Amino acid sequence: MIYKSIAERLRLRLNSSDFNIGSPIPGEKALAQEFGVARMTIRKAVDLLVEWGLVVRRQGSGTYVAHKDIHHETSNLTGLAEVLRKQGKEVISHVLVFEVMPAPPAIASQLRIQINERIYFSRRVRYVDGKPLMLEDSYMPVKLFRNLSLVHLEGSKFDYIEKECGITISGNYESLAPVLADKQLAQSMNIPEQTPLLRITSLSYSDSGEFLNYSVMFRNASEYQVDYHLRRIQSPSLSPRTAPPEAEA
Repeated sequence: MIYKSIAERLRLRLNSSDFNIGSPIPGEKALAQEFGVARMTIRKAVDLLVEWGLVVRRQGSGTYVAHKDIHHETSNLTGLAEVLRKQGKEVISHVLVFEVMPAPPAIASQLRIQINERIYFSRRVRYVDGKPLMLEDSYMPVKLFRNLSLVHLEGSKFDYIEKECGITISGNYESLAPVLADKQLAQSMNIPEQTPLLRITSLSYSDSGEFLNYSVMFRNASEYQVDYHLRRIQSPSLSPRTAPPEAEA
């Protein structure tokens, strides 16, 4: 349905740096003109955003961003295998589980699909130069990837999605948190219990607004360093003449 597609596109926009929590979203009339649809269609799309908890309507005032799905953004998205292979490292993926299953409510909510809709579930351990770097649980809608196979998972999912399926990966939402390896993680990754790990949840989406892959990853923090280059964009309301004094770092 078109209103669902519009809701997903608006969701991506609201999660971008263009909007902050508390920011007003464009009115129904402006959005209807932008998307070339009736205002009723926009209203139904915004109803979905309200249902998802992303926006809130205020009587007589408008609609405002109430929540964002994303806690951190970077300016570049590159697959793990792509980065490490460019550094001359050997990346091997050992697939522990690969099956089709009905989507449980929590995963269906992340991928914006129906509960019990068919998804691929895979669990793989990724090794770099023979050392276990990461365990990844991955969920992908079957309807988008009819021919996903074990061979694809042993390689690069990004390559499969973009080069074989012809789907452009437009962006990725990530959330990071430190954890310690429990007994099951330690056994799967062949590392000592209580090893510091970085838990990363990742949600990739296409340029058409479809959600392609939701992953929960546990990365060995002692074996891999991530560097970010983030640019600070000055507010257009602050010119060099009107900028406040420099704050302490």
